[in-house]
Amino acid sequence: MKMYVVRCALGLLAALVLLGCQREPERTSYTPPSVGAGGAVATEGPVLVCLGDSLTAGYGLSEDEAWVALVGAQLAARGSEWSVRNAGVSGDTTAGVLRRLDWHAGPEVKAVMLAIGGNDGLRGQPIGGIRDNIRAIVKALQARGVKVMLAGMRLPPSHGQQYSQAFAAIYPELARELDVPLLPFLLEGVGGDPTLNLPDGIHPNAEGHRRVAERVMAFLDDTKVLQ
Repeated sequence: MKMYVVRCALGLLAALVLLGCQREPERTSYTPPSVGAGGAVATEGPVLVCLGDSLTAGYGLSEDEAWVALVGAQLAARGSEWSVRNAGVSGDTTAGVLRRLDWHAGPEVKAVMLAIGGNDGLRGQPIGGIRDNIRAIVKALQARGVKVMLAGMRLPPSHGQQYSQAFAAIYPELARELDVPLLPFLLEGVGGDPTLNLPDGIHPNAEGHRRVAERVMAFLDDTKVLQ
């Protein structure tokens, strides 16, 4: 019985983390910022764009507390030529990213971290359609010579275990098919932990974003995409 209660609690917390991406209204327009991490003016060097939803945008935090800004700050501290741009939009979907892709991928953009799909899954969108949208985003970026990295997402079994498993499988399948590096789960070790989320129990707090930034930096180092 205790194990059952623990599993239910973890499932509920995971659902709340992802539910935050669905509750926030989708923005109908977006203008890519011309600044680098932490609000600094972007340099003329290569730009890494992080595309995603509220988990990337840093909902509820200041700009410099979001994991994207923390990654940019760490790269800057290393003397890297790369600057980092946060293109996360709360409530965004794979279709939304695909529609606005031209806005995000100017000539200065040489790499993209794509962390999208949670809202599609929470809304029960067809797995095939989610897969097709992500594939189209990645292929369009690759056609421009942009290095693409994919961050996996996971869902609670709100639409059934079979759907959740099929959704999770989208990311490793596409990573293999399109030959892109995969970060298996963006919120590994953060999602579902109340100490690493805001009081709403949904979005990562500053410490949660710091943990995400650590994992993303380790991933960037391992894959050597920015070298």
